[in-house]
Amino acid sequence: MRHALAGHGASRGNALGRARVRLPHALEVAEEHVAAEAVEAELRRLHTAIDAVRVEMRNMRERLHGALAHEVGEFLDLHSLLLDDPELLQGLDDLVRKGRYGADYALRLQRDRLAAVFEGMDDPYFRSRVEDIDHVVGRVHAMLHKRDADLQGVAGEILVTDAIAPAELSQLQAQGVMAVVTAGGSALSHSAILARSLHLPLVVGAPLALQQVNDGDVLLVDGSSGQIIVEPNAADLRDYRARLRDEKRERKQLHRLRREPSRTLDGVDIRLWANAESREDVTGAHALGAAGVGLYRTEFLFLQRSELPDEEEQFRAYRDVVLGMTGRAVTIRTMDIGADKADRTGLALSDEPNPALGLRGVRLSLARADVFETQLRAILRASGYGPLRVLVPMISGREEVLAVASLLRRIARDLRSEGHEIAEHVPFGAMIEVPAAALALPCFIADVDFISIGTNDLTQYLLAADRGNDALGELYSPLHPAMLRLLHQVIRTARSRAKPVAVCGEMAGDAMLTPLLLALGLEEFSLHPATMLEVRRAVRAQRLDALRASAPALLRCRDRDAIERWLQRTPAAA
Repeated sequence: MRHALAGHGASRGNALGRARVRLPHALEVAEEHVAAEAVEAELRRLHTAIDAVRVEMRNMRERLHGALAHEVGEFLDLHSLLLDDPELLQGLDDLVRKGRYGADYALRLQRDRLAAVFEGMDDPYFRSRVEDIDHVVGRVHAMLHKRDADLQGVAGEILVTDAIAPAELSQLQAQGVMAVVTAGGSALSHSAILARSLHLPLVVGAPLALQQVNDGDVLLVDGSSGQIIVEPNAADLRDYRARLRDEKRERKQLHRLRREPSRTLDGVDIRLWANAESREDVTGAHALGAAGVGLYRTEFLFLQRSELPDEEEQFRAYRDVVLGMTGRAVTIRTMDIGADKADRTGLALSDEPNPALGLRGVRLSLARADVFETQLRAILRASGYGPLRVLVPMISGREEVLAVASLLRRIARDLRSEGHEIAEHVPFGAMIEVPAAALALPCFIADVDFISIGTNDLTQYLLAADRGNDALGELYSPLHPAMLRLLHQVIRTARSRAKPVAVCGEMAGDAMLTPLLLALGLEEFSLHPATMLEVRRAVRAQRLDALRASAPALLRCRDRDAIERWLQRTPAAA
């Protein structure tokens, strides 16, 4: 019988298919003991399974390319680190050796112990890591019994589950799964961001789906509105076909914008930069007419290996990006490792009590000056092949800005004395993603050439809300009055000193928010190439003078509902 369920749209698109329900993970195994003489054999069986999972995850990591290498690779790296965690391994050994438990039951006991510790922590970042423990333990358990730990999808299916990991999303799309519906989750989670990049419809926050959807039910999913219709009727199917026609028409219209300027109705050109981390991204950005690369992530050079990349390898990577943009500027962000970006090289600390507030970004770079100098040498050498800018993440104050600027000057002198051809001036910028940097910007704006606002972390730190924590999904939102006022303040400060300022977080790639950012004074966006045409269309629908005139009303909004009402009155929201 037809009925409708409500969720939150996290990745646009419509899908029609048969449901496949995956119930929440639970490692249900009976208590089992082994004889004393069988203990060593049981330990060998357990460690063989763990070693096999390590190899499996390493092979998965090596198959990733482009954006998937960044989004999915971080989680695979984290899971690999969990597999090597001494507490996990020693606990398992003790349970088998001293308690004489079978490997399956030892896995369950150790999983429950670790989960209890993580769930009891005050820090939401660590509480959210229980899901990673379940994923790792589930893989080992499957390997013990020679079963595939990965979720196997079937073309035409719609997955209904409690949660979805980024690594699973890419796999499901490759298998032809039409859409995903989750009971929990946030539209701003890593999985949701990846789903949008993959153009895979995703609905999150639909808790009744697991209770009211059965395997084989026909589902109609709207990734924009978050509506799920079980056993749709004839009228639903007519509406679905109409939406598909609209989507096809929209794709054709967007395609025509590939060579059109990003210019408002009143003739103001808005610069759309591309976020990138691979040659494929750079090629896509070039084809879409991007102004340049506004954020080139360098972490992939560090995260996909067990040894640090040398200067020559980094130089070649950065040089090729510069050459690929054929004269358009490339902004290379120095390594942003730490927090949830797991690192096999040992560069990032593995036992920080609170990694989100720990040694990451520029803090780690300055602490490991040898590694940082190698990267800066490679970046400056690449500047000899075309326009290049250096962007430093996680800045919190003027001291860090001055330290990096001094390093750049010294390294540039060294390179010139060695005979390297480098640019006469390489612009140096700071990422504003720490509230302290946003508030203290007037103290160091004169010391940088440009500013880039990382709205993902800035929102997270400003609101003290982890975007990966499902329980805080409603709180974590860039549409908070405090966030808009801080953005306006940063943009106004930069523009008053004639310093270019861009937004490079998720806000920049959301066409629904384009009018809001324009109203706040932004004229440069850095976004994933997949969303560039939608944002260009939104820019071309605006009159900048009218938006700027409405900015005071926007800044007077006292809550999220009022901000959303303001957005609904703009052309892009129509």
